[in-house]
Amino acid sequence: MEVLLYIAACLLIAVSGAHSYLGERYILSRLFKRDNLPKLFGGTEFTRHTLRFAWHLTSIAWCGFAAILFVLAQPSITKAAIANIIMATFTLHFLMALLGSKAKHLSWLVFLLVALCSTLAVQIG
Repeated sequence: MEVLLYIAACLLIAVSGAHSYLGERYILSRLFKRDNLPKLFGGTEFTRHTLRFAWHLTSIAWCGFAAILFVLAQPSITKAAIANIIMATFTLHFLMALLGSKAKHLSWLVFLLVALCSTLAVQIG
């Protein structure tokens, strides 16, 4: 069973890297050259930033799932280990959404709350 979890985790890491690299190179870069992107908050810059950070958040989420799969393959798994992975994953989500949108896309607040709740859950036990 552990081997299958390791394989699944490695596949997620591989697809995450491919998704970010190939998406940036072949989809986002071409999409951003278009002149008909929606103008949100007065221009297309917010749209570009939102599409870019949302695209890469998917890759980060897959890496978080990969980390959970790695932990599940260990003989002594704890709830705290999984909660810490969730906290780390959503801390990265928070930072990307905050910085990527310059705090205009309010998902950063939700991601921050998820990370904090996960952290508190581990500390409370």
